[in-house]
Amino acid sequence: MEYVFDTNKSKRYRFPTHINDLVMDRSQATSSEVFIVELAPGEAPPLHQHHDTEQIFYVMEGAGRLEIGAELKPFEVAAGDLVRIPPSTLHRIHCLGQTTLRYLAVDCFPGGRPTAEPTWESHVTTVCQEQGWDIDTVRTP
Repeated sequence: MEYVFDTNKSKRYRFPTHINDLVMDRSQATSSEVFIVELAPGEAPPLHQHHDTEQIFYVMEGAGRLEIGAELKPFEVAAGDLVRIPPSTLHRIHCLGQTTLRYLAVDCFPGGRPTAEPTWESHVTTVCQEQGWDIDTVRTP
């Protein structure tokens, strides 16, 4: 069982809209996973929601605009801010400015690890299928 995870040994996934560096897979915990998200200037992941997940984002660097809820209420975010995304809540973050937006994302599973997607890789497979993305180009060596 691991207790300390080296962020320098994360596994990179390059989606067409952003980068996720997986630090701790959900299969290594009972009710959470951790990754670092990087958005280049102008990038934003697709508007989405997680029915089984509460997310916590800690903004490490850069600036962005969170859009959240059915009305897509905007909130400016910057380094030092903490963001909470409740389960089943529409959201996305846009990178603003000329520098990369980086934030630590902690996914918390109130009902325990999702049985339909028990690993990060199974979740990425589902996301790629839903978005029409090629998973082989999303995975990076």
